[in-house]
Amino acid sequence: MSDRSVTNKEKEVADGQEAELLVERSATDGDPTDQQVMAGEALDRRNIWEPSVYYPLGRETFFIAGHDISIRESMDAYGALIWPGAVALSRFLEDNQQQMSMMDKAVLEIGAGTGLLSTVAGLLGAWVTATDLPDILPNLTFNLLRNTKGRCRYAPQVAALTWGQDLGRDFPHPSFHYDYVLAADVVYPHGCAEELLQTMRHFCRPGGRTTLLWANKVRFQSDLRFTECFKSSFNSTLVLELPQQEVRIYKATAKEARRGGP
Repeated sequence: MSDRSVTNKEKEVADGQEAELLVERSATDGDPTDQQVMAGEALDRRNIWEPSVYYPLGRETFFIAGHDISIRESMDAYGALIWPGAVALSRFLEDNQQQMSMMDKAVLEIGAGTGLLSTVAGLLGAWVTATDLPDILPNLTFNLLRNTKGRCRYAPQVAALTWGQDLGRDFPHPSFHYDYVLAADVVYPHGCAEELLQTMRHFCRPGGRTTLLWANKVRFQSDLRFTECFKSSFNSTLVLELPQQEVRIYKATAKEARRGGP
């Protein structure tokens, strides 16, 4: 065994112990915090990865939209992991092509993470723009190129987007219009709920005919609070609920602006 293999193995053990300690500490300190719940779920994701040469990177393969899709994940950030909402919404798009065809549609994903959902939309014929924070983009770009090159009608685009920031400058309306906006598991303990809602409103405007598809695993009270704000901002319909995974998928359009009184 090489020195590098030993080093990687030692790092694997150390990182695994650190993650497990975080979860165990939550059990001894009382009710786990939202961050600790997310850390535990991230640890579960790591445990199903296929072996890789370098420990912090893992890989998972899906068969969706008639293609094998290989997604590289990382423990470096929540945005570099595959979460249940992305898988659920990807399969929902595959299963509902007649009702919600992606063919030749302009599609934006916010909080694209690993790129699984954007990959599936692209394979189904959409012109896709996948967005996330700048530090997430390298892995996002890697996964999109790996899984869409030579397979899609349109080459997917990748762009940096920080929720609530410079939306009018970087994505001015009406120059940037999308038929669909996709969002999967974007509600978690990040403290940016209002900015996320503002971003959804920016791209889904009254009279704009943009459909928003949002998938979310319900983990915390904050998920329920955000859902209520979401329903207040959009005409929304619960189109799929997966009780075992605790995932809900909503289809939404912007509410028409209220007209002033006489």
